[in-house]
Amino acid sequence: MGKMEEESRKRAKKNQLRKIILETLKGVGFISMALFLPNVLGAMLKMGLIPSPRQNDVVDRASKRLVKSGFLEWKNSRLRLTPMGEKELRMLTLKEYLHDTKRTWDEKWRVLIFDIPERRSNVRQQIRNTLRALGFVRLQDSVWVYPYDCEDLITLLKADFRVGDAMLYMIVDTIERDGALRKHFGV
Repeated sequence: MGKMEEESRKRAKKNQLRKIILETLKGVGFISMALFLPNVLGAMLKMGLIPSPRQNDVVDRASKRLVKSGFLEWKNSRLRLTPMGEKELRMLTLKEYLHDTKRTWDEKWRVLIFDIPERRSNVRQQIRNTLRALGFVRLQDSVWVYPYDCEDLITLLKADFRVGDAMLYMIVDTIERDGALRKHFGV
């Protein structure tokens, strides 16, 4: 295996470890590291993420990195997920969702449009940043395109950002001058 492949595998394992720790804390809320450690270790062992002799060291270092990055914080001797950590967990989950979906294009475009009021401009910007990070392409300010089925993902986004009817998901047969979109997505 080449050096680049090995580095890629290491990064993937670190992201998976990060996600496991963040999900565990989100699911349990305020909890001490000692209480959730066995569950995390068991999950990581089953996934083959860490060798058993170094388990505690690996989790400890990963947790310290997450605290240093601002994703976790110690509060009253308990480890807690920060708002930034919740956002990171959401992004990791969404990216994993899109990565795991079947990638056969059915020649239909998924178009997402939204109309968020000015008083919630920060939410509008968060939605744009999220869509960009997930691989959607912007057609206009609040019009985004994706070639694959992502209805479940959009439902999650609507709930997560609390936008409901302000966001509309469409399945479109054709988009005028879609050559650049086809090239971008490789479809």
